[in-house]
Amino acid sequence: MGTAAAAAAAAGEGARSPSPAAVSLGLGVAVVSSLVNGSTFVLQKKGIVRAKRRGTSYLTDIVWWAGTIAMALGQIGNFLAYTAVPTVLVTPLGALGVPFGSILASYLLKEKLNILGKLGCLLSCAGSVVLIIHSPKSESVTTQAELEEKLTNPVFVGYLCIVLLMLLLLIFWIAPAHGPTNIMVYISICSLLGSFTVPSTKGIGLAAQDIFHNNPSSQRALCLCLVLLAVLGCSIIVQFRYINKALECFDSSVFGAIYYVVFTTLVLLASAILFREWSNVGLVDFLGMACGFTTVSVGIVLIQVFKEFNFNLGEMNKSNMKTD
Repeated sequence: MGTAAAAAAAAGEGARSPSPAAVSLGLGVAVVSSLVNGSTFVLQKKGIVRAKRRGTSYLTDIVWWAGTIAMALGQIGNFLAYTAVPTVLVTPLGALGVPFGSILASYLLKEKLNILGKLGCLLSCAGSVVLIIHSPKSESVTTQAELEEKLTNPVFVGYLCIVLLMLLLLIFWIAPAHGPTNIMVYISICSLLGSFTVPSTKGIGLAAQDIFHNNPSSQRALCLCLVLLAVLGCSIIVQFRYINKALECFDSSVFGAIYYVVFTTLVLLASAILFREWSNVGLVDFLGMACGFTTVSVGIVLIQVFKEFNFNLGEMNKSNMKTD
């Protein structure tokens, strides 16, 4: 009986379920952050276009700075959400920023959003709701000691080495030659860096819990927090640079849509390797999350791939009347 109780206690420590209030607050912050992040690319693109017309740098444009400030606020919101609920619950909600950004771009940048695009917006929102319903509600890493153990896991270290190698190849060899003509180059750089930003953000929240405690582990927690802050800062700076490079060359809504899918996939992969949050997901919830993510991806494809098609419901009704 004593062994069973100890095992149950250990299992409870390894998988902590946040309170309903914390989950609701984290989800609310994540949704608002997604909408704010969805506006950043559009505002920055608008600032870049305005600056080009004037023949000046986009650093002098107030609209570009508004997008940059919005990006900073969105990242702060994401940080708060990641500290409250599991990563796999927050990251997919970035899908809400895609339809919001597309609608905003149709007004500010005059980018097309036809009936299929509007249907894609609806599907993206519906898929996000499915993801929320089926995502894990418990944390698998809840203490600094568990975090340090996960960070030194050979599987995660090997994954980081592969990511670093790919980033070096992309930044120093591929991006200079093919970045301005192939949108996937800049998207790959920014998405791979997400393998550092999101786990670092989550880790900072865990380490910060022990920093202000008067115990021997507080010094280790401070060192770990500073290292993760340095990694997070470098990752954000590099991402910021290549996001603006991409916006100078490509459509903002196309970049935002493809970026969401690739970024979310890689972040979920990194989080699954590091935090093992998927270990608490049953088969039904796993299939539900897969269907939700597929629905979101299909919605994003409808928003972007068919945006050049010029048709609406009125034209479809006329076509049906002619057929009759």
